[in-house]
Amino acid sequence: MHVPDGFINAPVSVAAGVAAGAAVALSLRGARRELDERTAPLAGLVAAFIFAVQMLNFPVAAGTSGHLLGGALAAILVGPYTGVLCVSVVLLMQGILFADGGLTALGVNITVMGVVTVVVAYAIFRGLLKVLPPTRRSVTAAAFVAALLSVPAAAAAFTAVYAIGGTTDVAIGKVFTAMVSVHVLIGIGEAAITAATVGAVIAVRPDLVHGAHGLTAPLKLRVDGELVDAPAAAATPVAARSTKKVWATGLVTALVLAGFVSYYASASPDGLEKVAADKGIDEKVEDHAAADSPLADYGVKNVDDARLSGGLAGVIGVGVTVVAGTGIFWAVRRRRTEELTATSVSAG
Repeated sequence: MHVPDGFINAPVSVAAGVAAGAAVALSLRGARRELDERTAPLAGLVAAFIFAVQMLNFPVAAGTSGHLLGGALAAILVGPYTGVLCVSVVLLMQGILFADGGLTALGVNITVMGVVTVVVAYAIFRGLLKVLPPTRRSVTAAAFVAALLSVPAAAAAFTAVYAIGGTTDVAIGKVFTAMVSVHVLIGIGEAAITAATVGAVIAVRPDLVHGAHGLTAPLKLRVDGELVDAPAAAATPVAARSTKKVWATGLVTALVLAGFVSYYASASPDGLEKVAADKGIDEKVEDHAAADSPLADYGVKNVDDARLSGGLAGVIGVGVTVVAGTGIFWAVRRRRTEELTATSVSAG
């Protein structure tokens, strides 16, 4: 759903940029409460994983594909404030390096794909957990529903922005119907990816899933055919548990997805591209300012082999995103630590 330059007029693009900037500023403050020494590097990994999975367009209807937006996944794994930052980092890397999503439309993309998806998904997720049993399965089920609904919500948000600042005279009712209907289908794929990822992490390290904080599931043993509580044992303090294995596994997975699996992604236009072509939204689309980037269109310039070119671009994208994201989240965490130290010193 990356909005290119030319879809939205300049005044509304500027307004969306201001709104996105405010959301990012608020998220930077909120992320200080969500991040610690263990989760800061994992947040960078989440951003890189979202970048990788967004390269995997999957078919959803005749001649149409979809890809992960990632807002729900990020919010549930690392928290809503950090989630907005994760998606923003991905969109920034994609716009600057890969000419994906217009630079003048960056504010629109952050608002629609980052802020709206995170806010809607996390609100639904938290609401469901209040009525579901406090189990890990409930977290996974709530993640599925939240991710599913976040995608058509983003489609509706784009339609609202287009209704205000669209550059072509198109019947908004038809755009709304087309956008929401196709993105409900895309939402099913989003939900499946989100639930599978959250379920995989929560199965091995529930302490690293922000949305699972406070949930406990005592270990059970089967004795004479019956499940009984396992004897209590001295547990390793959460803060002492290493995240290196999770981080390494996640990074390798992202590299494989972006560097190899992405070659087999659907080549059909995504939901927004299809609706734009069908309804005439793209009549005034503009060339991307970074069209001459050596990584434009997710390929390495002057590398003729398509598989190698796309794979290298994917690997580079994952590497750049994880470095940029981790650097940002460490800086945010360090700022929080400095504030706490200063507060304790002044109190003493």
